[in-house]
Amino acid sequence: MASSRRRISTAIALAGLALAVPLAAGCSAVDKALDCVQTADAIADSVTELKQAVDTAANDPTQAAEALDSIDQNLDEIGDKTDNADVNKAVDDLGKAVDNVRQAIKNGDETPDITPVTDAAGELTKVCTP
Repeated sequence: MASSRRRISTAIALAGLALAVPLAAGCSAVDKALDCVQTADAIADSVTELKQAVDTAANDPTQAAEALDSIDQNLDEIGDKTDNADVNKAVDDLGKAVDNVRQAIKNGDETPDITPVTDAAGELTKVCTP
């Protein structure tokens, strides 16, 4: 009878383990999605700062560069945490838009068009939303 109980206990333990493994993997996916959303939110804040910096570029031209740097840093962070093709494409598109704004500022454009940055940030937010 003790042998029967041991087998039942072992079977229950193995069944629990079998259930726990997919749940742990699921949590990992949820964690990645939450990281994506949080980083996309930080990028949205940086895009708002960029818009404000571009609007007041005459007062402090370095603010736009700081906002672009912040976006780049967040893009690196989100790119390192995901293997989702849609997220990676959105990250690439936003990175290109940021590079274009940075180049426009470098070329002397005091009020560069940041519409592609805001559009790409919106796309990133959309693909990060679970």
